[in-house]
Amino acid sequence: MTVMRTLPFVAALCCASAICPSPSFAGVPACEPIAYPEISPEKARLGQLLFYDPILSGSKTVSCATCHHPKHGTSDGVSLSLGDGGIGLGPQRTADPANLPEQRIPRNATALFNLGAPEFSVMFADGRLEAVADGLRTPLGEDFNKSGLSVLAAQTMFPVLSPDEMAGHYQESDMAQAVRQGLLTHDGGAWAILTNRIEAIPAYRTAFDLAYGRDRPVDFAGIADALAAFIADEWRADDSPFDRFICTGEPLNESAARGMDLFYGKAGCADCHSGRFQTDHDFHAIAMPQLGPGKAARFESHARDEGRMRVTGRADDAYAFRTPSLRNITASAPYGHAGAYATLEAALRHHLDPVAALENYDRTQAILAELPKAADFRVLDNPRDRAEIAAANTLQPTALSDAEVDAVLAFLIALTDEAGNRGRLGVPDAVPSGLPVAQ
Repeated sequence: MTVMRTLPFVAALCCASAICPSPSFAGVPACEPIAYPEISPEKARLGQLLFYDPILSGSKTVSCATCHHPKHGTSDGVSLSLGDGGIGLGPQRTADPANLPEQRIPRNATALFNLGAPEFSVMFADGRLEAVADGLRTPLGEDFNKSGLSVLAAQTMFPVLSPDEMAGHYQESDMAQAVRQGLLTHDGGAWAILTNRIEAIPAYRTAFDLAYGRDRPVDFAGIADALAAFIADEWRADDSPFDRFICTGEPLNESAARGMDLFYGKAGCADCHSGRFQTDHDFHAIAMPQLGPGKAARFESHARDEGRMRVTGRADDAYAFRTPSLRNITASAPYGHAGAYATLEAALRHHLDPVAALENYDRTQAILAELPKAADFRVLDNPRDRAEIAAANTLQPTALSDAEVDAVLAFLIALTDEAGNRGRLGVPDAVPSGLPVAQ
């Protein structure tokens, strides 16, 4: 995926710019075709409607777009989202006093850019869903693995099963009750309930026929496949100034060029943020501050999120999280698996000395809606938990001047594809269910 570039080659590309990079540009990825899947317009259109339709949530109040909206870089602008029981969109979203969320969603809503590219074979911050040689490895085991779905399509099937995200409070709906009872893929289970809802709406039945043909019944695998088709087609971010630099030689501005030199050189960013989309798709522990309820089961009393270790059971995976892609990163704040940093500069400075940043974390960086009885800083207030996070850190301190930090930030801005951020189909004015669309 990457090639070694010599200084004369790079100099030839940037000879018109005010600055020519140094030999540390060896890690810059090649301009290679990206093997995006071919997607039919009918399938993408069906997926668009489903993505913005609250019909897929237990209470019919939360859609995929509630936490993944183009207004907020396909995220939602807050550290930890309020799913079921929230009102509004983005940082203006508040808890419904008449239906308070049980807790915040434990992890930051990740951006959706380029997820259709085949290199994105691992989903979620802990990688609990991944494509493997014989299919998919998922929390639902072998039965699910027989679905034949892509890893992106499979990923869309899980938020609807989360009580805090879309399934809802216990006793709130048939969907919520099915999830709490563990009735997921069964006849009459959660996915069947949602499938029946879609089947009962004539406009969806018509759209499904256009996408898949009249012979296929509406099923949740088809719903998931359409959602994946929409996400893959809607948010391709591969025409940034950086892409134009590596593909056509169009020069970056002076600050971004200096930042690229640092990113692929002295700053060591590309050690993890490698490849065309600036991610190695691997897992690293970098002492990120933790907020909120953590990834604890309902019967557990702690608030820790031990990341990859909860999937593999390996002690050396403790507090390791998947390297995020940096495409359109300036649009998708806050940053970190728990959204601990409101600004990109603060997140970047954390990487310079993770343990010191953890110990001196500025809690005003957290963007959290008011939620009664939420103990959002339990882990940070616990010296033992904080020490465990620090001890797991694998990132060595790096010294950058303020000017060098500014330059790296300028390069990160150059990873922005404005058209990809807006999306291609956009936000529909209405959806077949007639429910409100988050605008």
